[in-house]
Amino acid sequence: MNAENSLTPFSFHGRTRIEFGPGSIAGLGSLIPGGCRRVLVVTDPGVAKAGHAAHALDSIERAGLEARCFDGVVENPTDACVARGVEAARAAGAEAVAAVGGGSAMDCAKSVALLITNGGEIADYRGHGKVKRPILPLFVVPTTAGTGSEVQSAALITASKTGEKMLIKDPHVAPLAAVLDPELTLTLPPTVTAATGIDAITHAVESFVSTKANALSRAFAAAAFRHLRAAFPKVLDRPDDLGARGAMLVGASLAGLSIESSMLGAAHSAANPLTHCYGITHGVAVGLLLPHVVRFNAEEPRAAAAYGELTGRPARDAARGLASDIEVLLDRARLPARLAALGIARELLSELADEAAGQWTAGFNPRPVRAHDFLEIYQCAF
Repeated sequence: MNAENSLTPFSFHGRTRIEFGPGSIAGLGSLIPGGCRRVLVVTDPGVAKAGHAAHALDSIERAGLEARCFDGVVENPTDACVARGVEAARAAGAEAVAAVGGGSAMDCAKSVALLITNGGEIADYRGHGKVKRPILPLFVVPTTAGTGSEVQSAALITASKTGEKMLIKDPHVAPLAAVLDPELTLTLPPTVTAATGIDAITHAVESFVSTKANALSRAFAAAAFRHLRAAFPKVLDRPDDLGARGAMLVGASLAGLSIESSMLGAAHSAANPLTHCYGITHGVAVGLLLPHVVRFNAEEPRAAAAYGELTGRPARDAARGLASDIEVLLDRARLPARLAALGIARELLSELADEAAGQWTAGFNPRPVRAHDFLEIYQCAF
């Protein structure tokens, strides 16, 4: 986070080809390698209704390939959702998989492509480096500017029985190519634009100050933050601004690249229990908590200095200014800024804090954070 730590050892492997530009979904079919005759398109009902899956199917078919569609992806996909996708892939005889949608569609598609070639259940691959064979060739087309999953070798799948998010991380899981077409994001409802946009900003902020942050990840995160900070207010005010939509897509992918070689922090750990216990949209939860985590982390001198580097402010003022800026963005995006507004009762905060302390991202927060610290963060956010 400073000159002394700027050469922290790291490992980074660029695995995903990125194609960016308006209308670029038309070239999806040409990216799929020879020998892959049948392709399963994985998407959700909303994206299918918007017509984006049809664009993907058309591009694939124009390339002389067969295409089938699985549109059963649910938000925060579960192992059961993945199992249904695997059934669809086998029925189609799929030799490649293409995801069209947000992080949920991409994570589900990654898991389907993994299980077709490796077998078993997705829980068998929970953790790091457990995938033994290459997955089916995977191509992704994000329709939201949020998760950055399109450039990551990881998937998050919810365990049906416990509601816990399982991380599957392995080099094999990375897509072969990502198509970033800003035209596809023009149809996003304002609430989705807001929630995914603040999620991407949180990725940039948290990955920049993560204990695993390094020179390369910070370069990606800083570039992501610049794009997102400038473009987010524009897409809120002018949803049809294609240039701003493109900047949001690029910013989200840059933040995803930063996460790929660093990690996240306490805002994500605190948000996850709100999502799986109370159904609160991930972007809403993480955006609400981010200002309070920034203020909490500012007590750690290296984190304070890092916020200064990220924002261009003096270290003594950076965290306070950044937290205030985020709260302004939350208000502008009409996103809730208090847990009480989400219907969370104060007596639940201790239980939430205990669960947040057990989340894996907590271990990468720049300031050590335990259950009593999470309780303090929740109380500040209440």
